[in-house]
Amino acid sequence: MLQRLVDDDVLVLTLDRPEKRNALDVALCRAVGEALTSAAGDSPSRAVVITGSGSTFCAGADLDGVYGDEFLEAHYGMLGAITGSPIPVIAAVNGPAIGGGTQLAAACDLRVGSPAARFAVPTARNGLAVDPWTIRRLSDLVGGGHARGILLAAESLDLPAAIACGLVQRAGDLTDAIALAHDLAALAPLSLSYAKHVLNSPQLPDDDPGLRAEFLACFASDDAAEAESARREGRRPVFRGR
Repeated sequence: MLQRLVDDDVLVLTLDRPEKRNALDVALCRAVGEALTSAAGDSPSRAVVITGSGSTFCAGADLDGVYGDEFLEAHYGMLGAITGSPIPVIAAVNGPAIGGGTQLAAACDLRVGSPAARFAVPTARNGLAVDPWTIRRLSDLVGGGHARGILLAAESLDLPAAIACGLVQRAGDLTDAIALAHDLAALAPLSLSYAKHVLNSPQLPDDDPGLRAEFLACFASDDAAEAESARREGRRPVFRGR
């Protein structure tokens, strides 16, 4: 259902329903959400990679249960766990990401795509819909014109198109995504968490007290002092997230 692999300070989550092309059901959504919550807790993981088994990233929602409230709660709970996690989450898109698969990839902070990656949200073809957050998220990531093509014309994006519009940051496979995750894991956790919070909270004003407190905490952190010491000593800083 969901494979977990710990690679030093990186947690790799693999959607493992190859017989269903890794389609999302209640159990899988909850498993991903719980894994993200645990990773942000006492886990040593400093970055997460999500990928799919076989040749598909995620074929979307398992249509046997897509219409139920239980699935919707689990699905959007999973997306919220990804965006709400203080640690960076990377999607290693190894194949088609359709419907809920595109939502899952879009919820992640960065996306690495293989040549087989393809993105589509064909709700207009099956009479379903995605929530306002997903529509606005896509528009923010790919621009209004591309978002309209995806949502209104049911167009799909291949890897070159996804890179051109900014949906995918890098071409590569799972190994490349894990390497990127290790790079992120070596950066200052408080700085990453703050930047992610701002990026994922467009509704908050610039003078929001919570954001201001996180901003100032970065400058007052032990990590900021460690970076200064490392600069003087000519070495790489070792950040602790405090």
